[in-house]
Formats: sequence, structure tokens, C-alpha cells
Amino acid sequence: MENTAAKSQPEKIVHERLKVTRDPDRERFELRQDGTFIGFLGYAQETVPGPDGEDRTVVRLQHTIIDEAHGRKGYARALVTMVLDRLRAEGDSIVPECSYVEDYLRRYPEYQDMVFNG
Repeated sequence: MENTAAKSQPEKIVHERLKVTRDPDRERFELRQDGTFIGFLGYAQETVPGPDGEDRTVVRLQHTIIDEAHGRKGYARALVTMVLDRLRAEGDSIVPECSYVEDYLRRYPEYQDMVFNG
């Protein structure tokens, strides 16, 4: 018997050769595939005191924009996945201000622990 629950969620990244770079001057994470610009996730970053007294970085994810030619093909999901994985590895927290990111977090609750409640 197949596990249908696993099939109800699409794969997070269905494309190959994707690269996310951070452009702090433009405050965005850019997604490219083989050098071709696909889209970006805009952000604002701030440092706040954590509950343990240590400063922590909070990244406000503001808007996800995918080039029209690449829309509705899973690139936004890949971009958000790659950004969240990177921010988790860096130990940052997030505040989802983008409706796409909010929807993503409902679909993939394994990232909920990253949401800053402060």
C-alpha cells in the first residue's frame, strides 16, 4: 500500500541547477538557473535581543517575485525552500510578511520553529 500522505505535498524543489545568492545592497535573495535570473525574495534584516539575552538576527521576508516567464512552475517554492534552509543553517529567525511565505509555512510546518514571536 502506497503512502498517499507523502504524495499530497509537491516536492519542494523540482528544478535542477538552481542557485540562490544574497544581495544585501538590494535586500533580496536572488534565484538563478544556469545564470538566468528567475526571481527574488525581498527581505529586511534586524537584530533583536533574544530570550537568553543574546542578540539574534530576524529576517522579515517581505515579497516573493518570480519572472512572469517562469511563473507557476515551482520556482517560488524552490526559492523559499532554499532561503529558509539557508537562514536555518545561519541560525536566523524569520517574520513572514509575504503571503506566499505564509502559505508555504502552512504547507510545510517543519519551518514553523524559525518564526520569530517577539
